[in-house]
Amino acid sequence: MRDRLARPLGLITLLCFAVGLYFAFSSPPDVNQGNLIRILYVHVPSAWFSYVAYTGTFVYSLIYLLSRKRKYDRLAAASTEIGVLMTVLTLYTGSLWGRPTWGVYWVWDPRLTTTALALLIYLGYFVVRGLIDDPGRRGRVAAVIAIIGTLDIPVNYMSVYWWRSIHQTPTFQLIGGVRVSAAAPMVEALLVMLLAYTLLYFYLLRLRGRLAELVETREERELESELQGDLKGGMREPQ
Repeated sequence: MRDRLARPLGLITLLCFAVGLYFAFSSPPDVNQGNLIRILYVHVPSAWFSYVAYTGTFVYSLIYLLSRKRKYDRLAAASTEIGVLMTVLTLYTGSLWGRPTWGVYWVWDPRLTTTALALLIYLGYFVVRGLIDDPGRRGRVAAVIAIIGTLDIPVNYMSVYWWRSIHQTPTFQLIGGVRVSAAAPMVEALLVMLLAYTLLYFYLLRLRGRLAELVETREERELESELQGDLKGGMREPQ
């Protein structure tokens, strides 16, 4: 069946991105960073996006363990794929920002290290999925890895508070009361981009989840057809 929500959701997402990019490029340069600040309009929402995606992975994995419905295993895997993509984008844009700011593309800063760790955990999630053929066992093992891996997310967020770090604290600080460390035009651009990335998550999740369902249905039909062919061939063999 055709997904009637996907197209309007995609259009709204595209509109939000257009508005967000307009604010991002029309906002004034930062006093200290100049136009380099514009990288953060992609970097910060990408990091937020990865948090949302991995949280989705946790929720769908937990629901799968409780219900054993394969739909939630498919959604957990789809959410993880999206999270991995956004983590790669976060590290890439962060390195572009870090080179002129810190003088290097990479440092073993707690925030960067825990972000790289999250990427390795969820890449391992797919490696394990590829090694297990049985769908039920694959879903259970992957769900456990996803739930354990989610523990890295709060550690990643709190790393700039817990350890000495050259990474700046979050623009929207939620610890000890809500505080915003940016000028109003920059906040507007960030908020719209955060909304656009959040909508993009749900849009991609619907598309990837639906695609996974179609692939799984096709594989089941092909397997059933092969089994029926083998059965008919066995019945035709001479006694």
